[in-house]
Amino acid sequence: MASRGTAGGPSGKARRPRSRDEDAPTPTIATKGEEARPTHGGRAQRRGDPSAGAEPEASGFRIERDSLGEKEVPARAYYGIQTVRAIENFPISGVRPFPDFVWATALIKQAAAETNTSLGLLDRQIGEAIAQAAREVVEGELRDQFVVDVFQAGAGTSHNMNANEVIANRAIELLGGRRGDYSLVNPNDQVNMAQSTNDVFPTAMKLAALRMLSRLLPVTRQLGEALAGKSAEFDHVVKSGRTHLQDAVPIRLGQEFGAYAAAVWHRADWIERAAESLHELNLGATAAGTGMNSDPRYSGAITRRLAELTGFPLRPAPSLVEATESLAPFAQLSGALKLLALELIRIGNDLRLMSSGPRTGLTEIVLPAVQPGSSIMPGKVNPVMAEMLDMVCFQVIGNDATIALATQAGQLELNVMMPVVAYDLLQSIEILTNALSVFAERCVRGIEANVERCREMAERSLGLATALNTYVGYAAAAKIAQEALASGKTIRQVALERGLLTPEEMDRILDPYQLTEPGIPGRRANGTTDEHR
Repeated sequence: MASRGTAGGPSGKARRPRSRDEDAPTPTIATKGEEARPTHGGRAQRRGDPSAGAEPEASGFRIERDSLGEKEVPARAYYGIQTVRAIENFPISGVRPFPDFVWATALIKQAAAETNTSLGLLDRQIGEAIAQAAREVVEGELRDQFVVDVFQAGAGTSHNMNANEVIANRAIELLGGRRGDYSLVNPNDQVNMAQSTNDVFPTAMKLAALRMLSRLLPVTRQLGEALAGKSAEFDHVVKSGRTHLQDAVPIRLGQEFGAYAAAVWHRADWIERAAESLHELNLGATAAGTGMNSDPRYSGAITRRLAELTGFPLRPAPSLVEATESLAPFAQLSGALKLLALELIRIGNDLRLMSSGPRTGLTEIVLPAVQPGSSIMPGKVNPVMAEMLDMVCFQVIGNDATIALATQAGQLELNVMMPVVAYDLLQSIEILTNALSVFAERCVRGIEANVERCREMAERSLGLATALNTYVGYAAAAKIAQEALASGKTIRQVALERGLLTPEEMDRILDPYQLTEPGIPGRRANGTTDEHR
């Protein structure tokens, strides 16, 4: 899956909106950009920045009304009354939506305005203002105006109305009006035309996840490449294998790292396949999947427009009702992320175990020292990057459990638990992306093999007795292993002392590299012994 940039073409910023005491101009789309105003700190202020220079209308509040009554809204806010209600209702976590989720929501609003305009359903001037306002959000403007907590009203209505209000008020400005004058552009009737939270929110979830996966998949495969590089580097290093944490037959350190690389690559492929279901959208389904208040042409048209804007191979879902009811595509993707997390925990723990020491552990590998490991024990260095990876993966597994519970919690025509699924899924993608990037760079690429330590333990491993099975039988080989354990001698020493095999035979049978390849130790099809590094 290739990386994709921000969708939506370039558009100029609008002129500063006139204040209340200025004559309102004839409505027209502004096209000339306004220079950003530097502050005392030199930071360029962006539209909607609370620290921006006050205008006459900006010192207080405006009054907005909805079906429940009226409320004060900060005069300089681009959001409106329903967002204010959400702020008051949901002071839960202080966490705001992921930037990619805001991008996806605004992109849907842009595509909806363009589609409704092209179908003749929306006044062209208003449609163009809405599309431009949405495009500005897509390009990064007004992000500070998306203020609703991620734990909010079921289905994500508060987030959808936050977007509708911000885009409506910016469109009003573009038409020369004042924020809050919804007679020019209405958040529900025009910005939300032919839409419901129940098709906008899951579509935003899918687009945001696809965009974030375009960053996760490359870094996952790059981690696989880093592990594969170590596999080649360590291919000559023979060590003792371990099963049940006990001595087992020899293996090469390079083989272990090659297996890690293969596991990471396979899980990346599974994630990519799981993401394919995200290409099916339910836009046009509106509230219950039946498409009420949506033109029959709308679903296909907006899906095609979003495909153009994103580059994703999007298509309408075969059943809009099923796509509105079910969160299965998100559970499927989360499950694939969990499988990656499970593999990463195993790999990280192996690296921690193999690097344990440096005096009293295995010490078969040395991890890069990236920071001091103790506030009290001088000189201690810990495997902090692998520890970090474990904790990230634990979080991903917990997120998957939440997503599973939320997925089964749907009732009849809608699953209202979408907000927590959106947050947990996107968090899993984000923290995996960041963790894998630094783990590959600051840990895997700097791993070194302790060749002498690996050789020493491979020669002393009781697992070498397995190579004698063909020559002396399982029972005799077991007695050799038992005596070696009791005496502290090697398998080679005990076998020679018992006169069961000659030194030449033992050299051939216990050839280290050949013990890590398929076949009977000491025998090859051509009857010769290969030279190995």
